[in-house]
Amino acid sequence: MKISKLTGMGIRILENKGKVIAPKSFYTLNAVRNNGEIISFEKYKNRKVLVVNLASQCGFTPQYEELEKLYKQNKNLEILGFPANNFGSQEPGTDEEISEFCKINFGITFPIFKKNDVKGNTKQPVYKWLTEKSKNGWNELEPQWNFYKYLIDEKGNLSKVFSSSVSPLDVNL
Repeated sequence: MKISKLTGMGIRILENKGKVIAPKSFYTLNAVRNNGEIISFEKYKNRKVLVVNLASQCGFTPQYEELEKLYKQNKNLEILGFPANNFGSQEPGTDEEISEFCKINFGITFPIFKKNDVKGNTKQPVYKWLTEKSKNGWNELEPQWNFYKYLIDEKGNLSKVFSSSVSPLDVNL
């Protein structure tokens, strides 16, 4: 693991410089969308995937607009949004309320999944994979706040981790 950029706010970007291969591919996972549909990540195989933990009442909430712009500009990129109420209770809404908020305020078209924990002992399986070295091969950093971003490469390996302060439009794919 190599820390490629540091700021006064702490880690901004972590990169898998050694190209560590995950013991278990990201594409073996699945998750439940906020409408109840179970999505197999196999459908994203051979595409880059950006996983982001979301919140509607956060100072970084305007990144929704940037995420949607990035999604529309990059046809080989899938963005998966995971609402969570882990940081400052900044996502108090229900799945239905979150969906409406995303559509009305930002015109979100990328998939939004069920609200669930992204850190701690109760974190959902996707975030276990993203934050446990035994699963992804190198990273153990849980999100430190809302709008942490995890980039998975076309082969299902975790490639980079971006802190909340990194704009989605500055994510180097």
